[in-house]
Amino acid sequence: MHGERDFVFTSESVSEGHPDKICDQISDAVLDACLAIDNTSRVACESLTTTDHVTIAGEISRSPKGQLTKDQIEQIARDVIRDIGYVHDDIGFNYRTANIQILLHEQSQDIAQGVTGTGLFGEEGAGDQGMMFGFAINETEGLMPMPIYYAHKLLEYLTELRKSGKMPFLRPDAKSQVTVRYEKGKPVGIQTVVVSTQHTPDIEHKALSEQVIEECIKKVLPAHLLKNTTYFINPTGRFVIGGPHGDCGLTGRKIIVDTYGGYGRHGGGAFSGKDPSKVDRSAAYMMRYIAKNVVASGIADQCEIQVAYAIGVAKPVSLVVNTFGTGKMSDDKIEKIILENFDLTPRGIRETLNLRNIVYRPTATYGHFGRQGHNSFTWERTDKTHLFKV
Repeated sequence: MHGERDFVFTSESVSEGHPDKICDQISDAVLDACLAIDNTSRVACESLTTTDHVTIAGEISRSPKGQLTKDQIEQIARDVIRDIGYVHDDIGFNYRTANIQILLHEQSQDIAQGVTGTGLFGEEGAGDQGMMFGFAINETEGLMPMPIYYAHKLLEYLTELRKSGKMPFLRPDAKSQVTVRYEKGKPVGIQTVVVSTQHTPDIEHKALSEQVIEECIKKVLPAHLLKNTTYFINPTGRFVIGGPHGDCGLTGRKIIVDTYGGYGRHGGGAFSGKDPSKVDRSAAYMMRYIAKNVVASGIADQCEIQVAYAIGVAKPVSLVVNTFGTGKMSDDKIEKIILENFDLTPRGIRETLNLRNIVYRPTATYGHFGRQGHNSFTWERTDKTHLFKV
């Protein structure tokens, strides 16, 4: 994307205890519960959190198989908050005491008819208009850009250290940032690492900083990339007040964290809390799936694909591929292969990726893409590489 030149690029990630990510997880947990009752459920669930409060709003379609009660939804939210680690009484947000407000209602029939096939075109169309992007690049094991890949890895491990009790002074809210140095378009080193983590008031900054660097950063990031690296650990000096008590959280406010860290483009639509009829989510997953198979096949070092839809219309209105001059076949030919071999209608995407049978809550933390060890993330498979062999 940046050509064969020297540059630095930075991406950030946030932990599962970040206020926005709490909301994403609650929204996806509600979605999972709805799909468990009826996997054809249509859900658009949004959450907001602030000091000891959660509001859950949006739309859920009625199902003849039953629906969640308000008490069940409240318990789902409390379970998520508890699982994250908001169990302490002194940080302004607690799964036991939080006020849970539920403002969910039924999906608009005007929207529903375009999705169910009873609308103007008589087919199962896209749940909204919009554009979606998929991206892959061969600079990490997960075929993800290195800055976001390692920003996620740092916080995954920091969370493991917190929950295992190895760093008992850590609290759930945290952020990371990784700056990678590129030479002639290839990553050669990590220039800067920033980690800001919520902590108990009794830990001194120097002790916290040393432990985060030695027990987290240097355990996660490859040693050959850490030469002349600058570290900023809690650079304000103190991070005791955090989570929803320190900052309001909203579903869908970390879409760049969710995707490619800004290295690859994002169409703008959020993912969490949305069922597979919402192409904001499903088509972005499909484009990642295809782009990853293009790169995994070896015909390009990187690949970005954009698709766009009209609400109520099944087939996309456009598709474009860009391999940024790294392709061994033309972008036009790759586009032709995609259109001939992949069903890009909402139904086709859903069935190809088995999206009605996915557990979505794990996607809401540490990125929807590039994850190893999650076999249910069907869009991460590389089973279509044979289509692109030269």
